Formats: sequence, C-alpha cells, structure tokens
Amino acid sequence: MYIVAALYHFTRFDDPDALRPAIVKICDDHNTKGTLLVAREGINGTVAGTRAGIDALLRHLRQLPDCETLEHKESHASEAPFNRMKVRLKREIVTMGQPDVDPLAGTGHYVEPEDWNDLIAQDDVAVIDTRNDYEVAIGTFKNAIDPETKSFGEFPAWWEANKDRFHNKRVAMFCTGGIRCEKSTNYLLGQGVEEVFHLKGGILKYLERIPEGQSTWDGECFVFDGRVSVGHGLKEGSHKLCYACRRPLQPEDIKRPEYEAGVTCHLCIDETSDKDKARFRDRQKQIVLAHQRGEKHLG
Repeated sequence: MYIVAALYHFTRFDDPDALRPAIVKICDDHNTKGTLLVAREGINGTVAGTRAGIDALLRHLRQLPDCETLEHKESHASEAPFNRMKVRLKREIVTMGQPDVDPLAGTGHYVEPEDWNDLIAQDDVAVIDTRNDYEVAIGTFKNAIDPETKSFGEFPAWWEANKDRFHNKRVAMFCTGGIRCEKSTNYLLGQGVEEVFHLKGGILKYLERIPEGQSTWDGECFVFDGRVSVGHGLKEGSHKLCYACRRPLQPEDIKRPEYEAGVTCHLCIDETSDKDKARFRDRQKQIVLAHQRGEKHLG
C-alpha cells in the first residue's frame, strides 16, 4: 500500500530553482515518486511512497521559507501511482495566466467540509466547479455550475462572459484539492464580487470527512495519478485513463469499438491523425514488451 500525499503552499521563493536538488535527493533516497512544481509563488504537487519517505519530504518542505504551515492531504493506492519523480520549475504552480492574481493578498472565505452542504443549499449561493471539463464529467456536486473549460486559464474569460448571471449572488467555488480556488476566489474579489467562498481542502477533504450518506457529491473525483479517480472515503475509483487523450473512462467505455488500449477511445478517435495513432501503437507495443520483461515503461 502506497501513501499518496497531495500538497500545495503559496509563499515567496526568491530562487525556486535552487530548491530542486535537495527535494530530488530526499525523494530519491526514499524512492518517493510523483510530480512537484516549484515557482516563485510556491510549491504544488502529488507524490507517493512509504510512510518514512512522505514524512521526510514533508519535514523538509516545511523548513523552507514561510512553509511551516504547509498542509497536505493523504490517501492510499494499492499500486504505485507514479513511475518516476519529477521536480519542475514553473512560472505558476497552477496556471491561470493572470499576473495580478495573488492568493497571498487575500482569498475567499474558507468553508470546512462539514459546513459545505449547508452553504450550497442556500438559494442565494451559486456553486461553481473550477475544474476542467473532463474532470467535471465524472463527478461534481449536485447543481454545481460547470464552466466547461478545457484549462484553468480559460476561467477568467468564462467569468467575464457569464458574470451577469451572478448578480446579487454569493459565490461558492470548489476544486480537487483547493489550489485553483486560492486563485479563482482572489480573482473574483478583484472583479468586485463581495462574498466569495471556497471549500477548504477541496473535494478530496470533503470525500475524506463526509460520510456517503450525508454527501451531496455525485460520482467520482478525478486525480492526477495512476488511480485516475477516487470516491467517498478516498477509495480508489472505477475509472481508467485513455493514454492517448488522458481522459478518464468508465469500465463500459473500454468495451466500446472505438477503444484501443493506448491508442484511442470514443472521446478522441476523431481528434488524432492516422500518423498519431501509428505512433501511439508503437508506444503501446513498447509498454507491453516492458511489462512482459517485468519492467515499467516510463513513456
């Protein structure tokens, strides 16, 4: 059983690239794998490993400048959810493309998972899912608004086109782990929205704390690792990933005639060329051969 730790923290790093070697060494020493993004605005990512490995990494991160309050969320995976460790230097730890957005300057009101149901049940509250369309497709809160964005960077344009719908409304926002809402709520405050709320700890913390019988969540939650999705209690979900388009698929989708492992699914069959599909087939062949040798393919 692997411990999966999702984390983020906004702070000021003067030289984020200088942080990478020590982080990589700690992860390598403990065989911890996953992806961490480091930028001038902070750190974000998900990693998996042993109890000792995760604890060693968290200890190190919390010793970085102004990171002592870094929070994380834990779940479990029966198989290794990552094949390698990557620590990447980025312009933003979650890309919104709005230079004036600064979560350190202020965010919406945090709402504990235990208080979320009561808030979103209010008639004057509009609930917005800030995730991408393929994430929303497999699960969301009942009656939540789906902006149908393909990337988080599209959210500001969607808001500008739809803001009149929310006149005299309080706005409650949510995302997977909370990081997108740090930026989206700051953005809305900057747009003049007076009452903005967001789910503290995101969907993951809600599914961890709220019993299924009391939940207003419908479906599963997409996660950016080999498990693909999780459900209530953060139990591993039923979805598989199409490795051509990276979208989540239901078990019945894999039985459809459009599906070819590693090559195409019913969602992307018309989105790629024959040349693309030939390249994907070659990659899939290498994956199968690596598996037969008892190795993991890192492509």
